[in-house]
Amino acid sequence: MSPRATSALPGIALMEQTPIIIEKILLDVPDSTLAWKPAKDRWSINEVLAHLSDLDSFFCERTRRIAQEDNPMLPGYDQNAVYTTGKYSKGVGREDLKKFCHERDRSLSFLRYLPSTAVSRSGKHEKLGTITVGQLMNEWAFHDLGHIRQISELLRARAFFPNIGPFQQYYSIRP
Repeated sequence: MSPRATSALPGIALMEQTPIIIEKILLDVPDSTLAWKPAKDRWSINEVLAHLSDLDSFFCERTRRIAQEDNPMLPGYDQNAVYTTGKYSKGVGREDLKKFCHERDRSLSFLRYLPSTAVSRSGKHEKLGTITVGQLMNEWAFHDLGHIRQISELLRARAFFPNIGPFQQYYSIRP
């Protein structure tokens, strides 16, 4: 991707790296750690991976609609409501990671061909009002970073925190 295109599409450089970062973080992590939930109402790494694989096509479709339609109406999305249905607890983390990587490749293939003028195109979100492709792209990258952080926090709380002995006193964790 050319530097001009990268600057025209906010966050795309990060979005290209997200699957690689997650794959590297989780390379040798046992399935039991991927499935671990710090509390009944908290997400496991498996559930985060299922959410990421589910949501990538959602972000891409919203971007496509705004770029190609005149001021399309966009429904709201509540990830916590979807989570409470149990949709994200049915899969297998490593399979969901593969699906996410595939979906992200598809999304990036689409995004690379968007003209730079697409960033200013807008749609109407049912709860947020007018949103642009540029804002949506920033939200997409922000969302990626949030889940990279979440996966990292879950991993460090499960795999390392219990084994750091007296160093635990230096940390307050809430994965």
